[in-house]
Amino acid sequence: MNPGVRLLLDRLREGRGSLARLAVWSAAESLPTFVTGLALARATDRFLARDLWGGLVWLAALLGASLVGVAATRRLFPYLTAVVEPVRDALLEAAVTGAVAAAVDGSGRDTGAVARLTGQVQSVRNLLFALLRTLRQIVFTIVAALIGLALLAPLIAAIAAVAVTGALAVFALLLPGLARRHRAVLLAGERVAATGGAVFAGTRDVLACDAVGRAGDEIAAVAEDEARRTRSLARVFAVRHLLVFCGGQLPLAAVLVAAPWLLRDGRLTPGAVVGAVTYLAVGLEPAVRSVIALLGGWGLDLWVNLTRLGETFAATPEPPGTAPVATGDLTVSGLRFAYGPHAAPVVDGLDLTVADGGHLAIVGASGIGKSTLADLLCGLRAPDAGTVRLGGRELPAIPGLRRAVALIPQEAYVHTGTLRDNLAWLAPDATDTALLASARAVGLTLGLDDEVGGLSSGERQLVALARVHASPARLVVLDEATCHLDPAGEERAENAFARRPGTLIVIAHRISSARRAREVLLLDGDAVSHGAPDSLARTCPAYAELVRHWA
Repeated sequence: MNPGVRLLLDRLREGRGSLARLAVWSAAESLPTFVTGLALARATDRFLARDLWGGLVWLAALLGASLVGVAATRRLFPYLTAVVEPVRDALLEAAVTGAVAAAVDGSGRDTGAVARLTGQVQSVRNLLFALLRTLRQIVFTIVAALIGLALLAPLIAAIAAVAVTGALAVFALLLPGLARRHRAVLLAGERVAATGGAVFAGTRDVLACDAVGRAGDEIAAVAEDEARRTRSLARVFAVRHLLVFCGGQLPLAAVLVAAPWLLRDGRLTPGAVVGAVTYLAVGLEPAVRSVIALLGGWGLDLWVNLTRLGETFAATPEPPGTAPVATGDLTVSGLRFAYGPHAAPVVDGLDLTVADGGHLAIVGASGIGKSTLADLLCGLRAPDAGTVRLGGRELPAIPGLRRAVALIPQEAYVHTGTLRDNLAWLAPDATDTALLASARAVGLTLGLDDEVGGLSSGERQLVALARVHASPARLVVLDEATCHLDPAGEERAENAFARRPGTLIVIAHRISSARRAREVLLLDGDAVSHGAPDSLARTCPAYAELVRHWA
């Protein structure tokens, strides 16, 4: 079952108490429909028999039923809200989780996530509310009208029930095809958003490459595809009018044509004919038309949006601490990555092994690809070729990968709250003693109860360093994570991670970081050099020049 549909059904089951109350008040709301035909039939016959007061009593009964229906409608909305809002919250949480998971699993930027979060989740919420509010009322109206018609004229009720059931059954058979076309329209809309977002995000590149015409053609092509699919869906929707005629208008026409014979043979009284026509014209025909319109419109919208959302939900995350933290040698084989099919590779054919507990510094000129390599080593980007393994397992196949691997970027993220709140983020079970030890190890002097607002850039980096130091991660990558610290502070932080269990990789912005490491990886265009710092300084002219430049 689609995850989106399963989530909806799970939330509806959790809200079955509210659904039961909703059904009770819906039955009360449909009381006027049930009473209308009977009351008009009895009142008409009373008036024709010159029984004024008898007719007025039946009209008064109709008025009373209407008041009950109004009161019931007023009581419905709290239960509608109690059913719909938890569904919206659950969908939003699942959509955000899926978008975040897609952002960190190496699959690249998900431009369709914006459309899902801003449009599809709210669409599902609005559609579910509208269907529960409107379709629920219509279904109860059909049932009430058929019951009332059966009490008044059983033969006509049987004919109407067959017609209504047949029309709805045929429409149900058409729904899968409608859903496929509707889904195609939705996906075409996502392609329009994705293509337009990519073009507008790269406006400077488009202008620099004189590719305005090509960019416009790409947007026009996906927009025309969406329009073509929308027209195809509209043509199929036209079948609904025939079904409305067969299910709602044909029984009414049959009663009107047969009325003279029914009256002449005494099968129905004039009042019964009036009541039957009322049930068919005021109750069933509009209800059948509305059911087909709603299911063909809002129902399909709900189904397609819900299934599309479900396809993007991330798998249920493993609860923290349920899987052992992965460890072992970091092995890179034939790694290749480029920022596009026509771009020069940033990393090409890289082979590398960092032993468990090792300390590697990656150096090279600015823009050479050090941060890109860091993302690849952490599984934040998917390579075009080759593999990255930790303990013999490829990164995407490791359960709880984000507990085992941590990347600290140059821009430190610190959230509002106390230092304890920030440090315990990746180690919720850590004691205050352990958290404070990590803070002191990297040189952070704040107390656990201190608020972290208004920190300097260097202090923010220390908070991020202490947070990862306290975490269970066994592979830590520092991507210029100490650039706002002085040399002494940087040395203290790197030494703290070097003493910590696990493997440390440092993207170096000072030569001192490379000298402290056990191994150095030099990125120099197409050439890659790897070895101990002192050995590399003697055997690699490019690294020796880099050391002299930084000295």
